[in-house]
Amino acid sequence: MLGCTNMKKKLKKQAILLRKSGLSYNEIRRKIPVAKSTLSLWLKSIILNREQRKRLYTKQIEILSLGPRSQKQRRAKEVSEIMQLAKKEVKLPLDHETCRLMGAALYWAEGSKGKNLAFTNSDPHLILFFVLWIERIFKIKPEFLKARLNIYPQQNEFKIKKFWSELTKIPLHHFGKSFIKPLSTGYRKNNLYYGTIRIEVPKGTDMRYRIFGWIQAVLSGLDPHVVKTQKQWTVLTKTARPVNLTRSPPIA
Repeated sequence: MLGCTNMKKKLKKQAILLRKSGLSYNEIRRKIPVAKSTLSLWLKSIILNREQRKRLYTKQIEILSLGPRSQKQRRAKEVSEIMQLAKKEVKLPLDHETCRLMGAALYWAEGSKGKNLAFTNSDPHLILFFVLWIERIFKIKPEFLKARLNIYPQQNEFKIKKFWSELTKIPLHHFGKSFIKPLSTGYRKNNLYYGTIRIEVPKGTDMRYRIFGWIQAVLSGLDPHVVKTQKQWTVLTKTARPVNLTRSPPIA
């Protein structure tokens, strides 16, 4: 607790010196990661001289003259600062337990709930994380995994296989038959340049049940409230199922 107090005093002292040098609140926040409301409390008694006020006024006029483009740029900077600060909150490398549960949660969201242990996604980062996670948690190397693509007819199947094989280290001969999506006249906002890939773990059924067990352990404390609420809303389970006439076949 004492350490936090000392750090706060140090940051406040730095903020006061920067303000006295004529910096704006936003400029100070780029150097000191505190909320603008905190700066306002710390610096409300600091009086800027005429030249400093003139500089900040001119800067504000420049920002306003840019209009919406300025607002977009300012928001982009704010988002970047938020993410940079958030990155510092994560301690790397991840310990085994954190990695295990992070992968389990990712599988719960994106993994197969059927018979096989399989994970489907189009994001290279998530796919590589899953492949490395399988190796770390279950000791199964990438060369023993299987893969299958879901792509569009205008895409180069062989080159996309090469991309995923190079990224994941899954051998090309472990890629099954790709599913080629039918041509569509609809406009897609997001281009899936690498298609979608399904990573399969042979004989992974028991591993899949272990993952579900980890998730159930984490969520077990929520069971009483969930069950109680479900009982109160059983009427929702009596809604007729919709008929999907445009369903595309999934990756087998």
